[in-house]
Amino acid sequence: MEKFAVLVAGGKGLRMGTALPKQFLPLNGQPVLYHTVKAFLDAYADIHLILVLPAEQLSFAQMVLQCFPERIDMTIVAGGETRYHSVQNGLKAVRGNSIVFVHDGVRPLASAALIQRCYEQAVEKGSAIPAIAVSDSIRTVEGDTSKPINREQLRSIQTPQTFRSEIILPAFAQTYNAAFTDEATVVEAAGTDIFLIEGEKSNIKVTTPEDMILAEALLKERGTNA
Repeated sequence: MEKFAVLVAGGKGLRMGTALPKQFLPLNGQPVLYHTVKAFLDAYADIHLILVLPAEQLSFAQMVLQCFPERIDMTIVAGGETRYHSVQNGLKAVRGNSIVFVHDGVRPLASAALIQRCYEQAVEKGSAIPAIAVSDSIRTVEGDTSKPINREQLRSIQTPQTFRSEIILPAFAQTYNAAFTDEATVVEAAGTDIFLIEGEKSNIKVTTPEDMILAEALLKERGTNA
């Protein structure tokens, strides 16, 4: 079955405090996006890569492509007003009966093993949404008061959110709704159940300078243990 990875990278680096968008900042000597792309190529050499960027950043894609010693094929797509519209634009490049991964461009540490497990479950069940248990105590706030929540029932959701194409493509034909916070909510709104899969604590989303420090340390540890 064909495989497509829609990598959504719409960051502007505001929380990073940098002029260069966060997905292009150097991480262990290469742009953040390089590590994200490489994770999918390490998992499946035959995967079709679709990179979704803000229109004003399309030329930056060359920065990533030039990091690979051999030429890689990648479709570059302009994003939309929201994440939903950006993913929708990326999905236009998907074809045939396939498995589709939708992944945050600034999650550079997803392992090949996680990507492969997502693929296998999506083939079997139709979807695979990585999730990890919440370890912090959680409370809801109501004015000046707050109440605890049973964290045993909570999960933190990650990407790559993975689906069979016949599930995700029709779902993204829906009219946009502000309640669509990720691909799973879009698919559920179309009437299809989604299935979680165990994620990885190291699969962090890089949004702050502190995240960059942690991501660099994790990458170096992987290199040492490889």
